[in-house]
Amino acid sequence: MPHTTSSIPSSKPSSPVSWRSIAIGIILIPINCYWITYIELVQYSAQPTIVSLIFTVVFNVLVLIGFNQVFKRFLPQVALSQGELLVIYVMLSVASATAGHSMMEILVSTLGHAFWFATPENDWKDLFWRYIPEWLVVADKSVLSGYYEGDSTLHTKRHLLGWLTPVLNWFAFLFVMLFVMVCITVIVRRPWTEDEKLAYPIIQLPARMTSDGFFTNRLMWIAFGLVAAFDIINGLHHVFPAIPSIYEKAYRFRFTEKPFSAMGWLRLGIYPFVLGIGFLIPLDLLFSSWFFFWVWKMQQIIGSVMGLEGTGYPYVNYQGFGAYMGIFLIAVWRSRKHLQNILRARVGPKSTPDEPMSPRMVVFALVSGVAFLTFFCLRAGMSLWAILVFFGLYFAFSTAVSRMRAELGSPMHDLHYTGPERVMVAALGTRKLGPTNLSMFSFFWFFTRTFDSHPMPHQLEGFKLASTSGIRSRFMLFAILAALFVGILSQFWALISVPYRLGAVHEMSRVPIIYGSEPWTQLQKWLTNPLAPDYWALGFTGIGLLFALFLMLMRMKFFWFPFHPAAYATVCGSWAVNYIWFSLGIVWVLKLVLLKYGGRNAHRKAMPFFLGLILGQFTVGSLWTILGMVFNIPTYGIWP
Repeated sequence: MPHTTSSIPSSKPSSPVSWRSIAIGIILIPINCYWITYIELVQYSAQPTIVSLIFTVVFNVLVLIGFNQVFKRFLPQVALSQGELLVIYVMLSVASATAGHSMMEILVSTLGHAFWFATPENDWKDLFWRYIPEWLVVADKSVLSGYYEGDSTLHTKRHLLGWLTPVLNWFAFLFVMLFVMVCITVIVRRPWTEDEKLAYPIIQLPARMTSDGFFTNRLMWIAFGLVAAFDIINGLHHVFPAIPSIYEKAYRFRFTEKPFSAMGWLRLGIYPFVLGIGFLIPLDLLFSSWFFFWVWKMQQIIGSVMGLEGTGYPYVNYQGFGAYMGIFLIAVWRSRKHLQNILRARVGPKSTPDEPMSPRMVVFALVSGVAFLTFFCLRAGMSLWAILVFFGLYFAFSTAVSRMRAELGSPMHDLHYTGPERVMVAALGTRKLGPTNLSMFSFFWFFTRTFDSHPMPHQLEGFKLASTSGIRSRFMLFAILAALFVGILSQFWALISVPYRLGAVHEMSRVPIIYGSEPWTQLQKWLTNPLAPDYWALGFTGIGLLFALFLMLMRMKFFWFPFHPAAYATVCGSWAVNYIWFSLGIVWVLKLVLLKYGGRNAHRKAMPFFLGLILGQFTVGSLWTILGMVFNIPTYGIWP
């Protein structure tokens, strides 16, 4: 099958990229962080950060484009260029990913949970309090009472001082960890972007909507209008049930007889924005994503036939982790010459002068960042070997996710409950790891629980946008670091101040309590019922790795081979794929027919229509969440 995708328009900005773009981004980041917190933890009406293309960010840029059109007409000297709009997009994107559903929202909810919810029944005080460093948590119940019960404010001396130490320590940890990701991104940017010329499907929409002529396309507006009308009516139905809805987002059914009942619920999800993003995905990767969903379901049926239900078979999450490790190894092998040059601190003959950092600088920064993380964890009581293994696996996984996004552009990538710590427990058991290592793994739950809002792919896509729009890479590097700095602080403020007003156990949804309880309940189980090594889980991790390598070898030997390891890794253990597989199947058929009978020209002409599907749903979905905030009511969400 042809590896088909649409190229990203490459154009220089209409005016120089100035520092005002960074200033605008810094102003918008706290607003966007508060918005995300309210959507995901208070309204719980949508989850923008679990989608690869974050709809609050797209809406912010759309509003800026609207104002910019007015400026172009009446005050052209102050109008923003395409490059400046893209800098703002990237800053909001990397900050939102850090702030979101599978990052800081979990971190803040864990900092006081082990102390507020400790009871004689769960015996947390005697079980693991002594293993928790005091400088990483909030243990004072007089400080925590306002957070959990509400009707209070963060902005008192007692509350601010109570949170200050853990917030500063976790700020330092998180910023350095994200900085290490930036360093890795700088290393892989050139071979993936310039040598292999990966597709980067996710950035098609921001690249095109900030270019000239996008909003004059009739097909785009037809798609925008159709989807907007559907979601307006569905949103009105959500608020006023007497108004009929147009369609359901997902139709559910399941088989009641074995062995097919082992598949669980099958959801026929119809999401216009998934259709739009799916159209950007190369055809073979799109087919592979749909195909491997059914391979997963077939494994469940086989397990039922063999009587393996309830045993953990087919360990699909561990297969997924292994597949990501395979993608990492493939990426390292393909970039080996460039990596050798980096390690030798020299630049190859094809290097360009516009590098974010020199080879010497990036190696020094990477080593310094890893050294800080190691010191942080050693001070918290972890063993050196556990630190190195954990972060080695985590950054390898992060690199693989970024590679997958750059090549496949999946709408979601959310491998659940199978981070490096779970693989280490499967390999060694809990006794060999010890209570201190296990306690720190509980803190790390905020970035290993699931990987749907992983920040590193957004960083990589930022550098790709810089190269296609004439932005200096060093300028984009500074913009990304500024966004991370401001974004982390902004989200700490939003995630702590909102519960003090509403109460984490009262007016707010129960999500902060769920997030806070998961790692400590898991630690309680690990300490009271130690686990032996799970060699089956470890074996299936190896199977996933080897199968990913096999798929890539087949693609290298046979150009017609349609199955891709990136799609296999993305599907395995994914919660989101249960909702989007049907939409991916629909768009695969549409794209296949369009290319067969209309060719690349028809594909190019249809592109604005599918981008309009994304933009229309993201716009109306954003507006519904804003109305919910203004009127303090639950509103329609574009995503379950």
